Amino acid sequence: MRLTLYTDYSLRVLIFLAAKPKGERSTVTEISESFRISKNHLTKVVHELGKAGFIETVRGRGGGIQLKVAPNLINVGNVVRQTEDDFQLVECFNRESNQCVLAPACQLKGVLQEALHAYLAVLDRYTIEDFVQNKDEISMLLFPRT
Repeated sequence: MRLTLYTDYSLRVLIFLAAKPKGERSTVTEISESFRISKNHLTKVVHELGKAGFIETVRGRGGGIQLKVAPNLINVGNVVRQTEDDFQLVECFNRESNQCVLAPACQLKGVLQEALHAYLAVLDRYTIEDFVQNKDEISMLLFPRT
């Protein structure tokens, strides 16, 4: 299983915001510069994270983005499920487009389905808070003092 860049960026944004002092807002530009990734990509990610209820955005002077809920309430498995659009590991997972001649007798599909469930079960055991336990170290990397 490989996560898309979209999901990777989503998780990074949530970790970034969780590492900020409570109530402090950030901007897409700040996050983009910290991770050295495209501001355009992040704008889309932030928009979708807001629609999903993970973050809130405040417009205008003093605005920015911040977590809408506490980091310990943001389940990583849920984030991955909401940001990934395709969990079809192999062709036969899609009944409409499956062309594999082995599908009626294949034993691999069941094993891959089991692996996918195990993968998501591991992610379900973690929250964003688990990834900011070393907040001081993360803050030094993300918010260097000049």
